[in-house]
Amino acid sequence: MTAQDSKPASKSSKLAGDSQHEELILVLDFGGQTAQLIARRVRDQNVFCQLVRHDLPLERIRELNPKGLILSGGPASVYEAGAPRVDPGLFELGIPILGICYGMQLACHVLGGAVQPGTKRQFGRTSCQITNADPLFDSLPQSFTVWMSHGDQVQDTAGLFVQLMDTDSCPFAAFKHRSKPIYGLQFHPEVTHTEHGGQLLSNFVKKVCGCRGTWKISSLIERE
Repeated sequence: MTAQDSKPASKSSKLAGDSQHEELILVLDFGGQTAQLIARRVRDQNVFCQLVRHDLPLERIRELNPKGLILSGGPASVYEAGAPRVDPGLFELGIPILGICYGMQLACHVLGGAVQPGTKRQFGRTSCQITNADPLFDSLPQSFTVWMSHGDQVQDTAGLFVQLMDTDSCPFAAFKHRSKPIYGLQFHPEVTHTEHGGQLLSNFVKKVCGCRGTWKISSLIERE
């Protein structure tokens, strides 16, 4: 990981309601080292983004009225005792959700799919191929390099998800739920080692979540 990737993003000490920000993306933090970086990458798309704890109550999320949610990566396994969880009702809100690494595995696990240890731990750059077209991949090449850092991976989606990307050793490098606006990425689009990661996150917040990208960082600085 580069020094640029590890530099924390600035964040407000208070959650901002939709009265202040018409378009809000929430990043739920599961303890990943790059959770704040996800928020910064979304803000780079001129979309306001707030990093919040993973167990933020469902009612509070409804009050904030986000356009979409991103579930960050984290060091845990979904089958570990005490592994961070979310209210299952999160996946019934009807808003787009993007799970990254642990966030992807958690979404799959909660919704009825299987997560198992991979044949080998993946860490580093990996070639990844798009297997099914989706607005998430608009303007992206068919194959590009991504940054992986995981031991567990989605093995069986029980027919609930459509495979969107794969690698030689990871059959579900990306997926989408068949009936809900829920996506998962096994790799990390927020780090600079992933090619086109910024475009991918832009596609999620603008093409999938419908954000227009009219927010400016100067408005946050003025408010603070």
